[in-house]
Amino acid sequence: MVTYTDLAATTTTKNIMRVDLRSDTVTKPTEGMLHAMFASKVGDDVFGDDPSVNALQQQVASLFGKEAALFFPSGTMANQVAIKTHVQPGDEIICDQTAHVYRSEGGGIAATSGASVRLLNGERGIFTATDVLENINPDDAHCPKSVLLCVENTVNKGGGACWSKSQITEVCEAAKSRNLNTHLDGARLWNAMVKTNLNAAFFGENFDSISVCFSKGLGCPVGSVLVGSKEFIHRAHRHRKRLGGGMRQIGYLAAACSYALENHLYRLQQDHLNATKIAEVLSQKNWVKNILPVETNIVIFKLGSASKAAELLHKLRELDIHATDNGGGWLRFVLHLDIDENQLIFLINQLQNLDF
Repeated sequence: MVTYTDLAATTTTKNIMRVDLRSDTVTKPTEGMLHAMFASKVGDDVFGDDPSVNALQQQVASLFGKEAALFFPSGTMANQVAIKTHVQPGDEIICDQTAHVYRSEGGGIAATSGASVRLLNGERGIFTATDVLENINPDDAHCPKSVLLCVENTVNKGGGACWSKSQITEVCEAAKSRNLNTHLDGARLWNAMVKTNLNAAFFGENFDSISVCFSKGLGCPVGSVLVGSKEFIHRAHRHRKRLGGGMRQIGYLAAACSYALENHLYRLQQDHLNATKIAEVLSQKNWVKNILPVETNIVIFKLGSASKAAELLHKLRELDIHATDNGGGWLRFVLHLDIDENQLIFLINQLQNLDF
């Protein structure tokens, strides 16, 4: 049992501090990151003249063993450009029914790519090679052509679930055996790498394209990077421009990402540890009906009903604690680098004392 009685004794409901657990995107740049941003050399990236973003793109491409990379203002744009680059209108994409590219990117697959989607019912967003093979369409004019497999790691809706090495290898081999390309939505891939100790090169070997986000666990204000072959990134560059993703002096943002890679990657372990502490406290509360297994920095738990969840959110907001409503009685906490020890103690103390 996690106990913080001694430390929490000085933290009462009268001594409220803001604890924002809505997402790991709510962070502010650290002092060191701000210094790196202001010290960066910049140029016009539309003309390819920004040395800082060029360096970041080369760094991330090399990290994953890919030929090229491209900076994006958001993970959604990186994912949707990747899909657009892989498919033609009328083609079909295979992904899990919880996938962010399907559920949380504004219908981008339909609107931007004009593609069909075949949904799998994995376990917390993780499916099998058999699932993939059984859902690839035959070469039949009645069916859309199956061309792309999308994997998400970690799985947001799965409570930050991580794919194992064998699971990734098997589904990617299955896709390639049927000539499907593979894309990895790695919005929180850094968390998965730290948790599973799988290196970036492993993912680069298995996926044709990968998007990674810097504005989540790594604490940057903006930025995602898409990696792939030189030819793939060349085509993706045109789609990025069409969608308005061409930016100018973005070296300030790229410098933040480079700083985060060097300084914030392995501290993700602390976020994972904090998430397990919170989950343990929640597991002791009779108003919590279910908690998804906690592997990384996300805690998803269920109350008895949607109305109960709304009531808890209201009580938490009164304490200046903020969470996300996932619907159906499910709530989400996301840990990040702006949650310090005092905030964690305050949160745990409030949860331990909360009954309704």
